Amino acid sequence: MTHDPVPLSESLDSVVRGLRGGGGDARSMGSLFSRWIDAVGEVVADHARPVKLDGDRLLVEVDEPGWATQLRFLEGDVIARLRSVAGLEVSRFDIRVKPR
Repeated sequence: MTHDPVPLSESLDSVVRGLRGGGGDARSMGSLFSRWIDAVGEVVADHARPVKLDGDRLLVEVDEPGWATQLRFLEGDVIARLRSVAGLEVSRFDIRVKPR
């Protein structure tokens, strides 16, 4: 049984979906992680990080409950910035506090 070659981008997309629990292709995830600080600013990025992009839903992990509240307040602005600086179409956040 022979297998035809698969483009690297398809292979990476499959790996990224597996690592992130589904959702998001390699290009979208790369753009999200590389442009996160541009979208949220250094202060927020020090306390919040993207974890998973599932379609148009973004899972963000924060280090303190107060940052969950702050990110909820900033959600619309961050979504607009992600669209502007990274070309991502995110419609909403799911936020979780990182376990200690």
